[in-house]
Amino acid sequence: MTTTQPWSELFGAHDRLEVDPAFGDLRKRPLCRIRLPYGEPAWLATRYEDVKVVLGDPRFSRAAATGRDEPRARLHIGSPGSLLRQDPPEHSRLRRLVAKAFTARRVERLRPRTQEIADALAGRMLAQGPPADLVEEFALPLPITVICELLGVPAGDRADFRLWSDAFLSTTRFTAEEVTEYVGRMRAYMAGLVAEHRETPRDDLISALIEARDRHDRLSEEELLAMAEGILVAGHETTASQIPNFVYVLLTHPDQLAALRADPNLIPQAVEELMRYVPLGGAAGSARYATEDVELGGLTVRAGEPVVVALQSANRDESVYSDPDTFDPRRRETSHIGFGHGPHHCLGAQLARMELQVALGTLLRRFPGLRLAGPDQDIVWKSGTATRAPERMPIAWDRPRTPGRTGA
Repeated sequence: MTTTQPWSELFGAHDRLEVDPAFGDLRKRPLCRIRLPYGEPAWLATRYEDVKVVLGDPRFSRAAATGRDEPRARLHIGSPGSLLRQDPPEHSRLRRLVAKAFTARRVERLRPRTQEIADALAGRMLAQGPPADLVEEFALPLPITVICELLGVPAGDRADFRLWSDAFLSTTRFTAEEVTEYVGRMRAYMAGLVAEHRETPRDDLISALIEARDRHDRLSEEELLAMAEGILVAGHETTASQIPNFVYVLLTHPDQLAALRADPNLIPQAVEELMRYVPLGGAAGSARYATEDVELGGLTVRAGEPVVVALQSANRDESVYSDPDTFDPRRRETSHIGFGHGPHHCLGAQLARMELQVALGTLLRRFPGLRLAGPDQDIVWKSGTATRAPERMPIAWDRPRTPGRTGA
């Protein structure tokens, strides 16, 4: 008989960006039975190949979670119309409606505007002088501005977006009542924007979704709202969290930071390595339910049983990566699954890559001597949420020297 263990008994508290060593022990044996803070017991997949099977094999279903007490780390499980809760062909139908906005070619067209936003934010920080909060002054407004312009959402409401995202991803930060309230506010806000865009169509993604709904009948009103909400939250949350995460890793790895300063062409490769190395999620990903008996990791997952995956473990699998616990910006093994895998591979992966490349390039170019503004303890890390990242990160840099005046 396999024992089901609470997550808290297997793993310690999140310690900044460290990957719990317990994952290394779990990868040496088949799947284990786990109970997350919410929902029914599940199998936990920790090995790279097993995780890819769960995420990519059609015998594992997201839609089957509907009506079940889905195992999860956070309170909110998302709208039934969400892309994340669908399987092909319904998932494919919905994803096709927005996928063309996030192709590599389309995203590259956004790079100049993203660079313009990054330069403006950096300019304000430089003008104000150190110290500055990297999160509030740069990491958060950069992706929010980009995704709001893409969607057609006023970026001036970003304080609300941050609160709603925190509620959406809350584990213990908010009560169940608060999560319901804030997610409801987000839904009402998006419904108002949809009504406004119906009245006055624009050249943005919300208007395109409305056209798909009203003229072509390709999605329901519930799906339209869920998609707009999901893009707004996911479209900024990952990048806003990973910018300070990546900077923190670089500032605590001075040799690798020096390598990037010496050769900025390494930045795209470094972003891929950082996506592998940095554990963005604090617990397991969304559950997949077996639709039939499946052999996985040497065990049989029975039809109807849920499996959750640990991306942070899969990305440190010794059978795939040499010296996996080392951050190496020149690493050639780039087959990470930091953006997921399979049908639910992150829709905005290309956008996030581009934004992260622009962010790191701008910070390294514009801020000589970039460093933490104080001791490591001055960084305030998020708590009670599904993502691991600084909430406040004071940074400093070297001011340009003013040439001295010479006497007559």
